[in-house]
Amino acid sequence: MKHIPILLFLFLTIEITCQKLDFKNINFDKADNIAKLYKGDNLKNLPLLTYKLTSKLDTDVEKFRAIYIWISKNIKGDYYMHKSVTKNRKKLKNDSISYLKWNKKYSKKVFRSLLKNKKTMCTGYAYLLKTMCKIANITCVIVDGYGRNTSANIGKLSIPNHSWNAVKLNNKWYLVDATWASGYTDLAKNSFIFDYNDGYFLTAPTLFVKNHFPLDKKWTLLKNKTSKEFVIAPLIYGEIYKHHITPMQPEKMENNVSLNEEIKFELHAKKNIDLDKIEIQIGENLYIKKTKPSSVTRIKESIFIDYKFKTKGFYDVHILYKDNVIITYTFNVTK
Repeated sequence: MKHIPILLFLFLTIEITCQKLDFKNINFDKADNIAKLYKGDNLKNLPLLTYKLTSKLDTDVEKFRAIYIWISKNIKGDYYMHKSVTKNRKKLKNDSISYLKWNKKYSKKVFRSLLKNKKTMCTGYAYLLKTMCKIANITCVIVDGYGRNTSANIGKLSIPNHSWNAVKLNNKWYLVDATWASGYTDLAKNSFIFDYNDGYFLTAPTLFVKNHFPLDKKWTLLKNKTSKEFVIAPLIYGEIYKHHITPMQPEKMENNVSLNEEIKFELHAKKNIDLDKIEIQIGENLYIKKTKPSSVTRIKESIFIDYKFKTKGFYDVHILYKDNVIITYTFNVTK
């Protein structure tokens, strides 16, 4: 029995890192440069655009990379389109027939906007990636499901609200999200900001499932993952993808602890992480403070962060790396 934790650790390490290691010998610079060369091209002739992006590349993963990068860096997110769809999903959630009729009609508008203005929502990104991959003879499917953020799928599943892709390369499936990789909407300026995040490219399934849960569970690419685990897990943000950090402990977002009880956060990171840049931000009502953990240590690919609460209360706890929030928990601290 003493050997089980070691075996479990080794299994998790392999499961978390294998996606990137599969292509460790591939240099994506050529694919990225080709995508950059055709920046601003229109979508009127998808076969021609796909040919330009892929014809000088040798492997399917490089071809896929060029297509994915081009889409992520040239297609803008349309917040108001997303808002309209969300509104009608909620309005018609108990009338599936009416929703399907509305959705079929609205989908035409989504794709017209995509082709004309290079603006869309998640379904448009996923559709375009699938279509261009088909032209390039790469197997790629659209995955519909639940995207988790500060306003959706916390504690319980809401309605399906997100789409992404799975791509088959060298007879193995991988997960990507071109929508969340592309950037974000600045609502104050009513504009989309391109801010590419490479962490959503061929993401390890154990990290991807933290804020993506498919309608068909097979697309988690993991065994025995449930929607319950998904909705109660800590909340994660885009910065965690950039640094390929996976939260391991605590497994739940909401936690109860005693005063002066040692809390041990565990993260997994294959890449080098500057431990001095890890901080904790504590929020209680309107009071927010940033503090250093009691200790931060690294053992192989696991990072352990220790902290103790010295006063009782209910706290929002954010783990920061390089001044950016990567994970959020809540703690109810009692005597």
